Amino acid sequence: MTWFTGIMVYVILWWLVFFAALPFGVRTPEETEVEKGHATSAPVRPRLWLKAGVTTAIAAVLWAGAYWLVKSDLLTLSGG
Repeated sequence: MTWFTGIMVYVILWWLVFFAALPFGVRTPEETEVEKGHATSAPVRPRLWLKAGVTTAIAAVLWAGAYWLVKSDLLTLSGG
Protein backbone atom coordinates (compact mmCIF):
# COMPACT_ATOMS: atom_id res chain seq x y z
CA MET A 1 0.00 0.00 0.00
CA THR A 2 1.47 3.32 -1.04
CA TRP A 3 1.21 6.37 1.19
CA PHE A 4 -1.39 7.90 -1.12
CA THR A 5 -3.54 4.76 -1.02
CA GLY A 6 -3.18 4.64 2.76
CA ILE A 7 -4.38 8.22 3.12
CA MET A 8 -7.32 7.63 0.77
CA VAL A 9 -8.36 4.48 2.65
CA TYR A 10 -8.22 6.41 5.93
CA VAL A 11 -10.29 9.29 4.55
CA ILE A 12 -12.95 6.92 3.21
CA LEU A 13 -13.06 5.01 6.52
CA TRP A 14 -13.27 8.27 8.48
CA TRP A 15 -16.28 9.53 6.53
CA LEU A 16 -18.04 6.17 6.68
CA VAL A 17 -17.64 6.01 10.46
CA PHE A 18 -18.57 9.69 10.86
CA PHE A 19 -21.84 9.30 8.96
CA ALA A 20 -22.61 6.16 10.95
CA ALA A 21 -21.95 8.01 14.23
CA LEU A 22 -24.03 11.10 13.47
CA PRO A 23 -27.39 9.74 14.70
CA PHE A 24 -26.05 8.55 18.08
CA GLY A 25 -27.17 10.68 21.02
CA VAL A 26 -29.33 13.00 18.94
CA ARG A 27 -32.26 14.54 20.77
CA THR A 28 -34.74 16.83 19.04
CA PRO A 29 -36.14 19.78 20.97
CA GLU A 30 -39.52 19.77 22.61
CA GLU A 31 -42.24 21.70 20.78
CA THR A 32 -41.90 24.64 23.18
CA GLU A 33 -38.09 24.84 22.79
CA VAL A 34 -38.04 25.37 19.02
CA GLU A 35 -36.87 28.86 18.09
CA LYS A 36 -38.48 30.67 15.21
CA GLY A 37 -36.65 29.94 11.96
CA HIS A 38 -35.13 26.63 13.16
CA ALA A 39 -36.17 23.22 11.91
CA THR A 40 -38.12 21.13 14.42
CA SER A 41 -35.91 18.16 13.55
CA ALA A 42 -32.62 19.95 14.30
CA PRO A 43 -30.77 18.35 17.23
CA VAL A 44 -30.48 20.25 20.50
CA ARG A 45 -26.79 19.43 21.03
CA PRO A 46 -25.25 17.59 18.06
CA ARG A 47 -21.83 17.25 19.82
CA LEU A 48 -19.97 17.17 16.50
CA TRP A 49 -16.50 17.64 18.03
CA LEU A 50 -16.98 14.59 20.24
CA LYS A 51 -18.26 12.56 17.30
CA ALA A 52 -15.32 13.70 15.14
CA GLY A 53 -12.84 12.68 17.85
CA VAL A 54 -14.41 9.27 18.37
CA THR A 55 -14.58 8.82 14.59
CA THR A 56 -10.87 9.60 14.28
CA ALA A 57 -9.97 6.93 16.82
CA ILE A 58 -12.27 4.28 15.32
CA ALA A 59 -11.08 5.05 11.78
CA ALA A 60 -7.46 4.72 12.93
CA VAL A 61 -8.15 1.26 14.36
CA LEU A 62 -9.99 0.19 11.20
CA TRP A 63 -7.19 1.60 9.05
CA ALA A 64 -4.61 -0.36 11.05
CA GLY A 65 -6.66 -3.51 10.41
CA ALA A 66 -6.85 -2.73 6.69
CA TYR A 67 -3.10 -2.03 6.61
CA TRP A 68 -2.40 -5.35 8.30
CA LEU A 69 -4.64 -7.17 5.79
CA VAL A 70 -2.83 -5.61 2.85
CA LYS A 71 0.67 -6.19 4.28
CA SER A 72 -0.12 -9.82 5.13
CA ASP A 73 -1.29 -10.40 1.51
CA LEU A 74 -4.76 -11.47 2.65
CA LEU A 75 -6.18 -8.51 0.72
CA THR A 76 -4.75 -6.77 -2.34
CA LEU A 77 -5.65 -3.33 -3.59
CA SER A 78 -4.02 -3.71 -7.00
CA GLY A 79 -6.23 -3.37 -10.03
CA GLY A 80 -4.70 -6.25 -11.95
